[in-house]
Amino acid sequence: MRATVMYKAHDVQIADVPDATLHNPTDALIRVARACICGSDLWPYNDGPNVSGQQMGHEAIGVVEAVGSDVRTVKQGQVVVMPFAYSDGTCMFCGDGLQTSCVHGGFFGQGTEIGGAQAEALCIPYADGTLYPLPVGEDDALMPSLLTLADVMGTGHHAARAARVAPGDSVAVIGDGAVGLCGVIAAKRLGAEQIIIMGRHEDRIALARELGATDVVRERGEEANERVRALTGGFGAHAVLECVGTGQSIGTSTAIVRPGGGIGRVGVPHYDTIPAAQATFYQNVSVAGGPAPVRAYIDELLPDIMEGRIEPGRVFDRTVDLDGVPDGYRAMNDRKALKVMVRP
Repeated sequence: MRATVMYKAHDVQIADVPDATLHNPTDALIRVARACICGSDLWPYNDGPNVSGQQMGHEAIGVVEAVGSDVRTVKQGQVVVMPFAYSDGTCMFCGDGLQTSCVHGGFFGQGTEIGGAQAEALCIPYADGTLYPLPVGEDDALMPSLLTLADVMGTGHHAARAARVAPGDSVAVIGDGAVGLCGVIAAKRLGAEQIIIMGRHEDRIALARELGATDVVRERGEEANERVRALTGGFGAHAVLECVGTGQSIGTSTAIVRPGGGIGRVGVPHYDTIPAAQATFYQNVSVAGGPAPVRAYIDELLPDIMEGRIEPGRVFDRTVDLDGVPDGYRAMNDRKALKVMVRP
């Protein structure tokens, strides 16, 4: 079968790899109907893969082609969403809704034998605990929004939950990528009164406004901090959604959150320490977050997508076939595309 393989920095190719097959009785085999390129895929794209020949992709909607003998809740022929982490669904952490810490779990597209979703097919470990059946056909018009349940919508929602967004709050969203824009959706959905998008790309800012942002901060550094404080009456935001993962973005987060507020960090951290430890301590600021347990959020978010109350699929602005994936990486890396959908 064909799959996306990263050999070194900036070297993404479509290659022939061994066919995906069932390995264990708890596995399912899916034919990938939709996948996508994630902003987090750009870190290895620029810095080099975890291992040479890394199969890429961790978000997908698929059609179940076969199931192992111990699979009970997933059936052949079902359309399913595949979260970016696989989980057994039975351990204590899965029971707590923290599937990204599953004792038997792991992540797709990380250079392991599990493989990646930017491919024609994929074997899914622990199918009952990982896959979520969808009440639609594979060509449903809601496919783009449903695909975001595999990562970016659940991750934006996780940031909002970790930052404790509540009705009437002021919320600052750092980052105008797909996760940040889904953070805007999540903040509005949870009742935030003021939503400040912090970014510089005019097309993304325009979309953020359509999705619920009330204010825009284009500045960076201390200018950005002062602007957010001015917009929030001098106090800072109740909640900050950190959706980038750089030292500058976490520094901004600690500078613009108000006393007693919360920071939800979901950008993969490319920094060693969180700044302003004493300031956040003495101001009773909560800092929380991590890899979003998106599997736990599907029950909550799916009805809003199905009934049209939220449209996270609007973050997709380009669609490619499998052969177009290398160009998709280049387009996202050059900021010529926000998020690329893949139809193998």
